[in-house]
Amino acid sequence: MVWQQIYDPFGNPVLSTLMAAVPVVVMLAALAFFHVKAHLAALLALASALLISIFAFDMPAGMAGSAALFGAANGLLPIGWIVLNIIFLHRLTTENGSFKVLQDSLARITDDRRLQLLLIAFCFGAFFEGAAGFGTPVAVTGAILIGLGFSPLAASGLALIANTAPVAFGALGTPIITLAKVTGLDEMELSMMVGRQLPFFSVLVPFWLIWAFAGWRKMLEVWPAILVAGVSFAIPQFVVSNYHGPMLVDVIAALISMACLTLFLKVWKPATIHTSAALSGRVDNSKVDEENITASAAFSDQARPAVMRAWMPWIILTVFVFAWGTQGFKNMFDTRPVIDPVTQSAKLDAHGKPMREANPLFAPAVTFTSLHLQIEKVPPVVAAPKAEEAVYKFTWLTATGSGILLAAIVGGLLMGYSIPQLIRQYLRTLWVVRFSLITIAAMLALGFLTRYSGLDATMGLAFAATGIFYPMFGTLLGWLGVALTGSDTASNVLFGGLQRVTSEQLGISPVLMAAANSSGGVMGKMVDAQSIVVASTATRWYGHEGEILRYVFFHSIVLAILVGGLVTLQAYVPPFTSMVVGH
Repeated sequence: MVWQQIYDPFGNPVLSTLMAAVPVVVMLAALAFFHVKAHLAALLALASALLISIFAFDMPAGMAGSAALFGAANGLLPIGWIVLNIIFLHRLTTENGSFKVLQDSLARITDDRRLQLLLIAFCFGAFFEGAAGFGTPVAVTGAILIGLGFSPLAASGLALIANTAPVAFGALGTPIITLAKVTGLDEMELSMMVGRQLPFFSVLVPFWLIWAFAGWRKMLEVWPAILVAGVSFAIPQFVVSNYHGPMLVDVIAALISMACLTLFLKVWKPATIHTSAALSGRVDNSKVDEENITASAAFSDQARPAVMRAWMPWIILTVFVFAWGTQGFKNMFDTRPVIDPVTQSAKLDAHGKPMREANPLFAPAVTFTSLHLQIEKVPPVVAAPKAEEAVYKFTWLTATGSGILLAAIVGGLLMGYSIPQLIRQYLRTLWVVRFSLITIAAMLALGFLTRYSGLDATMGLAFAATGIFYPMFGTLLGWLGVALTGSDTASNVLFGGLQRVTSEQLGISPVLMAAANSSGGVMGKMVDAQSIVVASTATRWYGHEGEILRYVFFHSIVLAILVGGLVTLQAYVPPFTSMVVGH
């Protein structure tokens, strides 16, 4: 029997919205104010969502349970799978000492902590966001920063702040591609519109990052380098998104930004070197010259092979992650040609291209029968009733985490590990991240349950009632979606259709507001529980998730409001209105 979502079960929009928000409040309050461990906070929020979905919003209990299981499965693969395997690789490089050599080689580019942040957290993190997404950049950069000596809070919080502007084009444009599918809007137009919003923040975020770390005065000391990093990222981000499409935006922009900043640092140095790794720390610079001489001596010509060996596993990781992120690789294994039983040749579509279907060997599909096409979204969330799909694609080979695992195995063997040693290290890693995996599964279970039960739509409708202020609140709706689900893609799935329907009712460009959902969502990435767990796990700062959340929350909400301000200008105020695609 098909169940239609109910968005106002109490006949009072305010009361219904407050009830729908309870799971979010439970989770955030448990983490930020009651210092509950992340996995317990997520489980508490999930339990409250189950109770509210069933008893307040009249969702059948079986459907609610299936929605939670569906979400948990999506949490473990791909997200948990990424976390597990990137930490495995990090442990391998740490155990044999090569990660220490890598840290020193990164520090050799510059001894200044502010410039290290630009290179690693912003530039290198953006590359991994573009190639893989799904927590990889925070895991990688957080681990590197903590190894370089940054304090745990600095490594965790700053990796999260840096991982914002690239998110909308992460995982080879997946959020934009998904947004186009759920809204029916043109993919290229959405790419262009997001590319006319985020480049402003690609310039701002590096300045914000260094200010959050070292303070205003210390930030001004290195403003030329910050400007080089930001502008050399923002310009390619705009050009590629507007003239090529969403898939390679971050990868190209990050590579250009890394190259420009590295070359710039060969000809420019800050007047003073900031070597403190603590947030807003101050340092006695009288010892810097002595430390630099010592560091330089450590890296003689004879040490270069050791540096290359230390970089080797991470280079292998980059190659594997990039290959795993390409659509051609995914199509190769996840799909197969549709064979005509009569001619025994591949069937062709209306455009003369070979038709393809899911490959049951590499991408078996599991249908949640009690959920699949059994729940309908109804107006005003959608223009007409629409059944929700619930098919889990177990892409075990092409999942990004599988590429990371293979890279770790290849890198481990080249580092001199034996197969038994790799197995022992993997089992130890699994034990280390056990609570993180529970948290990730519970968080995605919560996110999927709010989607299928309609709790998210109830909260979304509260934003839609803001009328002329909708550009601001619609942007914050995207922020809320990412804060809830941990994914810009998921937020676009949750609210993309709502953004189109509401903006059309208000006479605002649907392309603008759909893009705003994604652009605003990127600022919610730093406060969602799974990103915080990834950061705490990568930096080995277990049990401090609440401290990380309290630190990044201010930055997240202020940056989201700034995005909303830009969207409002683009909606109403010339000449910003001329930036709207199709205007």
